[in-house]
Amino acid sequence: MDIVNQFLWVIFPYICIALFIFGHIYRYRTDKFHWTAKSSEFIEKKQLMIGSLLFHLGIIPVVFGHIGGLGIPKSWMQAIGVNDHLYHIGAVYIGGFFGVVTLVGMFILTFRRFSKKNVRQLSSFSDLAVNSILLFIVFIGVYATFITNAVVPDFDYRTTISVWFRGLFYLNPNPALMSNVPLTFQLHVLTAFAIFALWPFTRLVHVWSVPLNYAGRSYILYRRHKHTK
Repeated sequence: MDIVNQFLWVIFPYICIALFIFGHIYRYRTDKFHWTAKSSEFIEKKQLMIGSLLFHLGIIPVVFGHIGGLGIPKSWMQAIGVNDHLYHIGAVYIGGFFGVVTLVGMFILTFRRFSKKNVRQLSSFSDLAVNSILLFIVFIGVYATFITNAVVPDFDYRTTISVWFRGLFYLNPNPALMSNVPLTFQLHVLTAFAIFALWPFTRLVHVWSVPLNYAGRSYILYRRHKHTK
């Protein structure tokens, strides 16, 4: 069991982090002209618009919530007056709300990719896999937030998962902290690391292609071509 814990909570996360970093470097150096996501908007637009809007509206607060919950020690939060009850309200109700919004958006996008024949034909295996894994990550995260927290009310991820997670960056992770973490939280963490490992080799790289230069770019002028006989 110690060997399994050592692999799951020390070796595997570092493999995923290494793939995330060096995979992006390799992808950019060898495939920068395909550093984007193939658009399927011309095939089906309505579900894409709704799903994408909900997903992005939800995922941004969810990401910041994860950064705060995992990166900021519990003692720091208490020092500024955020007690356990107040934090619980924010994490479960506010975080849960945006988690559900993200889940609905991700479900629409995944359903669209699998159910629309033309969209599915345009999709690669990695596209289908990424959608499926992301849907599972969001689902298991929402499930853990509402169900697991209710079933195991004494569990506090800020004294277990968060401490272990920060230990990864101190190069001193303690796998024992993850041993008694509920299975749903463990699955959420492991699949999240897996998606980070896959990230550089999928369409997810388009996240980094923020068109900041558009603001200062000159206008493109289109002129009608007059046909002369």
